[in-house]
Amino acid sequence: MVEKNDLLERELHILRKEYEKHQMTDAQVKQLHRTIKEAGKMKEKRTGGIRFAVAAAAVAAGLFVILPNTSGTIAHAMEQIPIIGQLVKVVTFRDYEYESDRNMADIEVPEIKPEEQLADSTLQENIDRTTAEINAEIQSITDELIAEFEKNLDEEMGYQDVVVKSEVLATTPEYFTLKLICYQGAGSGYQWNYFYTIDLNTGERLQLKDIFEEGADYITPISENIKVQMQERMDADESVYYWLNDEIEEWNFKAITDETSFYLNERGNVVIGFNEGDVAPMYMGTVEFEIPADVLDGIRK
Repeated sequence: MVEKNDLLERELHILRKEYEKHQMTDAQVKQLHRTIKEAGKMKEKRTGGIRFAVAAAAVAAGLFVILPNTSGTIAHAMEQIPIIGQLVKVVTFRDYEYESDRNMADIEVPEIKPEEQLADSTLQENIDRTTAEINAEIQSITDELIAEFEKNLDEEMGYQDVVVKSEVLATTPEYFTLKLICYQGAGSGYQWNYFYTIDLNTGERLQLKDIFEEGADYITPISENIKVQMQERMDADESVYYWLNDEIEEWNFKAITDETSFYLNERGNVVIGFNEGDVAPMYMGTVEFEIPADVLDGIRK
């Protein structure tokens, strides 16, 4: 993740370049309006906007089921979606909310739960261990956000918004992926995502290298394809900008690493995800690149 000071420096660099052009293009103005509109949506919780949007999307898919309370007044179990094969499901373990004139928190802590006991004891053991590890990581992330929010409340640090939501991205017989969406706003906002993928054939948490043949070079073709996509997007829309051919060379995207966030979509294609400021100015938000299957032909397992 890029450091906040570095992000600010990069944003100032972009603004300086735009200023030197004397005026923004119509496309850039439209993009700015879209960015402002999206930022406003993150604060619509005060009028129920975020909750309504999440609920509406789930109801439209026919997948929104309310379950009984599981932990007093701050937690309830809300099933998002059953996974094909019924190996795991996602429930909302904790729902932390706070709202005042200057502060807002809407944090839903998801939990992955094994759906049933399997005949394969090894697979069951792996799934139990993997889901426990992921749940512990998610709870650590959200506990830290809540603690920071409450500390700022006590110290009256000013305006702040914190939102945490989750989304199930893949529900195939082979893979399950949960996306954890985090947002913090205090003057300006910042969103970042976590992706948790489980191989349902082994019960293990999937790493990028696990998708490819042993010893295969997957870093290069993925990285080069991302560069191609970046350039194509910039050529198609002048309001789009990536750190690709910037005059400050050290900022330019060069390659992914084994630690770069990814998931497999419903088509089984690799999708690489970057947080705000990682490969583009903050106004671009979080960005993703789906890697076409033919780019990885011959090296996928």
